[in-house]
Amino acid sequence: EVQLVESGGGMVQAGGSLRLSCAASGFTIDDYNIGWFRQAPGMEREAVSCISHSEGSTYYGDSVKGRFTISGDNAKNTAYLQMNSLQPEDTAVYYCAWGYCSEHILASDFGSWGPGTQVTVSS
Repeated sequence: EVQLVESGGGMVQAGGSLRLSCAASGFTIDDYNIGWFRQAPGMEREAVSCISHSEGSTYYGDSVKGRFTISGDNAKNTAYLQMNSLQPEDTAVYYCAWGYCSEHILASDFGSWGPGTQVTVSS
């Protein structure tokens, strides 16, 4: 059974950093692509980033470029999202999923979503 579980969320002040983890089971992350998405209350799900292990490519949403970095640790079968220079508008529930990673980072290309982890950034 494919399963993804996010962790690492929390509360941080503006300008701070957090690292989210996405632990995978039922498949190996180097065989698939991992995506990160977020959803704030009353808002649509927003693409954050994805990593294509087969192509060695990473893609980012415009709102996080230059601040967030996606990576993967094959030995731990875990993907990460390093988030720096966090701002209040980054407050959301963050989800990871596996599927097809492209420059468009489409939620419809991903499945097996994790339960999410809350990130709250205070001003």
